Amino acid sequence: MRRAALLVARTEFRRTIRAVTTERTKLLLLVLLGALMLGSVTVAGGYLLPSLGEHYAGAPGSDHVALATEAAAGGVAVAWLFLVGMSAIRAFTAAANPDEPAFLLVSTSTRNAATGIVAAEILLFAVWVLPPTILLASAFAVGTGTALSVGAAAATAALALLTAVPVGFVVGIWFRHLVTVYEPIARYRWVLFVGFWVLYFGAIATGRLDLVVSELFVALQDGPLGWLGHLLLIGVPNVPPSTTAILGAIIGTALLGSVALALGVASAGIHWFADPARFDDRPSSSDSSSRLAAALSRGFSRPTRTVTLTAIRRTRRAPIRLAYVGYPLFGAVGFVQVILETGTVPAYVAAILSLYLVWAAGALFTLNPLGDLGSALPAVVTSTLSGRRAIAGLVVAGVLVAAPIGLAGSLALGFVSPLSLEQAALLVAATVVGTVATPALATGIGTALPRFGSVNVTNSREAVMPSKAAFVTYSVAVVLPAAAAAVLYTDAAGSIADFLTMMSVWAPMPELAVTGTQLTVVAWTVLGIGLLAPPVSFLYACETFDLYTLE
Repeated sequence: MRRAALLVARTEFRRTIRAVTTERTKLLLLVLLGALMLGSVTVAGGYLLPSLGEHYAGAPGSDHVALATEAAAGGVAVAWLFLVGMSAIRAFTAAANPDEPAFLLVSTSTRNAATGIVAAEILLFAVWVLPPTILLASAFAVGTGTALSVGAAAATAALALLTAVPVGFVVGIWFRHLVTVYEPIARYRWVLFVGFWVLYFGAIATGRLDLVVSELFVALQDGPLGWLGHLLLIGVPNVPPSTTAILGAIIGTALLGSVALALGVASAGIHWFADPARFDDRPSSSDSSSRLAAALSRGFSRPTRTVTLTAIRRTRRAPIRLAYVGYPLFGAVGFVQVILETGTVPAYVAAILSLYLVWAAGALFTLNPLGDLGSALPAVVTSTLSGRRAIAGLVVAGVLVAAPIGLAGSLALGFVSPLSLEQAALLVAATVVGTVATPALATGIGTALPRFGSVNVTNSREAVMPSKAAFVTYSVAVVLPAAAAAVLYTDAAGSIADFLTMMSVWAPMPELAVTGTQLTVVAWTVLGIGLLAPPVSFLYACETFDLYTLE
């Protein structure tokens, strides 16, 4: 590598590390993700691998030798594909869109820039991959009595990274090029994104992903991708690796890595100097906005409908602002598994998904009324626009978007679930009323706990989002009254009281005696406060908007 490429690699690596370590929330999420993905595997390996090493250090049978060969070849091949996928995602979200690209591309050649970025990506992946690899290999070495497995595992991981990351960079940068430059695809990129994640989580929920991985594990054992596994076998006693496969893996790494890097440089040159797709001709959007404005003019003042239309248009132009609304859907994967196993939508799943629709209604436009104004905040708060009209416009926008979705979604859930007709009707009514109430509830919480600065949605995209305090407070304010209503409707206060009393015996505190009557009173109190909160929150937001001063 040239000196300029090394400088780019060092700069990008340090910039990424600094961006992660300076944001405590992102650092915490990465730690949790690492513990979830690697922690359990590392802990389990630390207990099992020493005994496995002792077994192979003895005299393993021919069946065990064949099993070790197949596991090493197939496992390394699948791991290589996983690294390609992760590096492709990294390239799409961050690496293919470096910080300050204009400065970078006039300071050095495209070759140096692309090579440096790929090298930085290899270092970043090595930070995640090498420590657990060495730790697991060390646990195996404790059983074998030789450190050869540690060196073999580290060499295998290094060779895999030298090929998987450049290949993933090529895949990721071309996918990014298609959805940002090629107009026929870029016009519908959000449909592609949603479809991709739906297919991905659907594959996990239905078990198709496990089936595909198992098929690849078997199919790739004897192919070129499995050759690296024989390098790993050098550290396994009494299991002879294939010298031909090891030689092929080393030569293949040099050839594939070089070709992938050359393709990455050429692809980066095409993508970085291409003009992004533009969509200036949107007559349908203008027509729909005109029809909506005409419909709103019958019942709302001009300032109110202007705020409503502006909120909807801004979100339609930059839907990335609503990324946080989809975060709770990651927990719906378990519901899909339950639905597939039972063949129907359980009643509690229908209720929880309807509650999500109610929650999303308030999170769309009204959870950060002041911060969403951005640079326009001084002009808006000093204008003649009153707080009542401004906040009402945001509430109307939330209701217009969420109420029809809530109605259709709750109707569908009530129809496919085993709820009776009366219960389904109650679910639909509660969902629709909730989608009208939660936008008003969110206004006061978002006004009291605003966020004015932008945050990184992805490594290359920023947007103004509600603060974490507003997010949590609003979620609690929605969930608690809903839980109270569920307790009262199902008459479950007595059962919950008995459970709490039973559990208090095991708690390090005096035994707690809870009665069903006490829980019923608490539930009615919480429900009453929840019903009063939306109008109070709305009035607070209006008054705060009128009295807001710039410092």
